Amino acid sequence: MLQANTTGALDEAAQATGGTSRRHFLNHAGRGLLAVGVASTLGGVAAPANAADWAGLDADYAPAPPTGPLDIKLPPLEAPTDPKAAPFPNPDAPDQRVGYAVVGLGHLALGEILPAFGQSKHAKVVALVSGDADKMAKAAKQYGIKASSCYSYQNYDKLKDNPEVQVIYIVLPNSMHHEYTLRGAKAGKHILCEKPMATSVKECEEMIDACKKANVKLMIAYRIQYEPLNRELMKRVRAKQYGKTKLIQMMNCQNQAHDQQWRHKKALAGGGALPDIGLYCLNTSRFVLGEEPDEVFAYTYSTPGDDRFKDIEENVSFTLRFPSGVISQCLAGYGSFNAKNYQVHAETGTLKMDPGFSYQGLKQEFVHAPDGKQVTEQPTNPNKQQFALEVDHMALCVRNNQQPYTPGEEGLQDQRIMEAIYKSAKEGKPVKLTAGVGKTDAFRGTPPQDEQA
Repeated sequence: MLQANTTGALDEAAQATGGTSRRHFLNHAGRGLLAVGVASTLGGVAAPANAADWAGLDADYAPAPPTGPLDIKLPPLEAPTDPKAAPFPNPDAPDQRVGYAVVGLGHLALGEILPAFGQSKHAKVVALVSGDADKMAKAAKQYGIKASSCYSYQNYDKLKDNPEVQVIYIVLPNSMHHEYTLRGAKAGKHILCEKPMATSVKECEEMIDACKKANVKLMIAYRIQYEPLNRELMKRVRAKQYGKTKLIQMMNCQNQAHDQQWRHKKALAGGGALPDIGLYCLNTSRFVLGEEPDEVFAYTYSTPGDDRFKDIEENVSFTLRFPSGVISQCLAGYGSFNAKNYQVHAETGTLKMDPGFSYQGLKQEFVHAPDGKQVTEQPTNPNKQQFALEVDHMALCVRNNQQPYTPGEEGLQDQRIMEAIYKSAKEGKPVKLTAGVGKTDAFRGTPPQDEQA
């Protein structure tokens, strides 16, 4: 049975290559485990036993091109009436991928970002930067990174001498983003920086200016803007598939550990719930609508006696008013049970994401009544690794010399609005905004390719 199945597969493959015989296919397409394994099941078809035997085939063997896409095609297995299989991943060859240095080896880098390179198509991790030499040595061994490509914060600037590194991904406490972006740009490397971009408008502006001066690209890691379900919701909202959007509700809460982590220190974080998780509500509201708010009104609160929040706000509630009339109500908290969801209420339907901000397991619903009867659509989650989508987008922007979809200007706009939110909470009154009002996608660059969206 195995012989019959294998023979059929070889006949199909031979037809796909223009009628090549089964024996010829084995000798010229296998060149490895496929040919050796299959030949063992076929009487009289032997694979070459060693490298010398393979050498005789070189005249007929056509190697892959040194550059360009390596798009492998095979005939379909399913009938025309059946669902089509997804296309092959078709990643770039390793030597064609854009090299990244990951700076900072905390929970996010170890739990999400480094593993993401295993699902990336256009990027690879080639260097690490950390203040913990033991931890870095273990991570380097796990991900096959040379000891010579491991750096401390003190010799971080030596990245300029590493030609394998094209992009630096900064995954540090918020207050350090500014310094390491400026130093990275001076080293001549493109920068992908975690959000929030920095802790002040002034720092954001200096980061943008430094990257422009060095002629390198700057992208802020807003993963929601690259995730497929969130992008599908955005497209439906902007196409007015359920009429005009009227109201938005955004919620992002989590209960922080009772420890002295850097997120509880204003000097390192720049604030509390707002710049860390409230930023998702702010940025996603702007992303979904493509508009910029013209007014904010906010409240903050911290539980008395809770040491986690003696230096930062525990909870923040803010309302964004947009020129189109849409009102987005946003809530974020550091001391309540996990909730990461949002709803967009339009004239004839509601678009829901619950969860909408998590790293995985996102769920989407579209509720509407096309014929007077309520219908709920629940699209399938393609389960793309969100950080892989980010690093691939930046890699393509570097390769194609394009402005990233979420450049420094996008991070700067969020910082402007967050400062207005804090001002409103302090003064107890609305604060007007002007930057970007009246423009669609005022601060965004090249949209991600379909393969990433």
